[in-house]
Amino acid sequence: MIKLTTLKGSSFYLNPELIEQVEEHHDTIITLTNGKKLRVGESAEEVADKVMAYRKAIHSANGGMTE
Repeated sequence: MIKLTTLKGSSFYLNPELIEQVEEHHDTIITLTNGKKLRVGESAEEVADKVMAYRKAIHSANGGMTE
């Protein structure tokens, strides 16, 4: 899970495996695989960095092995 912030400042956790697309206009909009859209306070680059860190941690936890 990655920790993100709503536009009102509340924190929440999101399963990054559900992210289909991240767009940055005025706000950052995350589109999930089910079509739901979330607006977050982080930039698209911050979201991407968090997703990459998450995947790196998962890869390390699996001993570098892939299925």
